[in-house]
Amino acid sequence: MTPQERQAILTRARDLFNSGEYWLAHEALETVWRSIIRDGDAGAAEVWQGLIQAAAALLHQRRGNRHGVKVVGRSALAKLAGSQRPDVEFETVRFQEQLARALASHANPPRLEFRTGDGERKTDDGHGD
Repeated sequence: MTPQERQAILTRARDLFNSGEYWLAHEALETVWRSIIRDGDAGAAEVWQGLIQAAAALLHQRRGNRHGVKVVGRSALAKLAGSQRPDVEFETVRFQEQLARALASHANPPRLEFRTGDGERKTDDGHGD
């Protein structure tokens, strides 16, 4: 996958996730995850799998599948725990915290945002927060 193809897929995944199209976001994220697995980067692959599972857990929540939320959500949170990986384009620390709140209490779901070079999130308007 070229860097341009990867960026296009990630932008699509972010847009789908943030618009609540969790299944389609899951599929887009899985494309990147599979390319990472082929490259043999287990640490990054785990974080990407956590993002994929986050989308699945939120879809389970929307459908009222409490067991799916519990099992898949727990796995997603575990895989996303820890510090920001420099090789993952999305901000994952605050994302994981917001996901935990959303799954526990039906709070607003987290937004998937690109991080800036310093690890800060870059929002849709191009500014960090």
